[in-house]
Amino acid sequence: MNNKGFTIIEILTAIAVGMVVMAAVYAVIDLSQRTSAGIERRVAAQQDQKAVIELMAMEIAMASYDPKRQEPWVNNTCSGPSGAKPNKGIQEATANSITIQMDINDDGEIINTNNQPPSVAVDTNEIIRYNYVSNLYITRSVNCTTAQAFLGAADAEDRAVRVINAQLNLPLFRYFDGQGNELASPVAIISRIRRILITLAVETENIDPSTGQRRRLVYSTSAIVRNHAPVF
Repeated sequence: MNNKGFTIIEILTAIAVGMVVMAAVYAVIDLSQRTSAGIERRVAAQQDQKAVIELMAMEIAMASYDPKRQEPWVNNTCSGPSGAKPNKGIQEATANSITIQMDINDDGEIINTNNQPPSVAVDTNEIIRYNYVSNLYITRSVNCTTAQAFLGAADAEDRAVRVINAQLNLPLFRYFDGQGNELASPVAIISRIRRILITLAVETENIDPSTGQRRRLVYSTSAIVRNHAPVF
């Protein structure tokens, strides 16, 4: 009489082979998930970085826009009208910060929010300051209000990327005159500025699981400040 079945050795061998196959499948799935997570973080960082640098370039290029030629500028401390108006629409030009002004609604005036009564209408987005903070993030303030995190954040839980220009020794802003000569920062004669090179170096806040490192990205673009005429 023939007894059909498996021996204990055959069963153990099948279990061992199955475990090896399952381990291989798990390793492939885990690697795929890690790679996918890393790609998602990189894409998110690229999108944030691209959107920020495009908006910065667009706003900075509008510096000194004054269609009525009434020179409605206020000073860089945002505490009141500027008497001498020596710097017109670019009030601050350093490696890590810039303050610009523009009369974008063509009403012939720029009013900041400091100490203004509620009855005074404030033209929004006409005084803008960008500032690079603590090798982590960039802030943006509008019409002299409190600066808000613009790219990155002070709290690690709130940021997807961190700005690392300082770590890579890259200035956020570089300034050039009409002949293409770079102007030393902080720029002493602001009226000479014709082009501003913006460089953003960021890395993902979370470590890429597939590489064990943070993903780094560096983008640059130029803003041509065509409205920024010399002051004589």
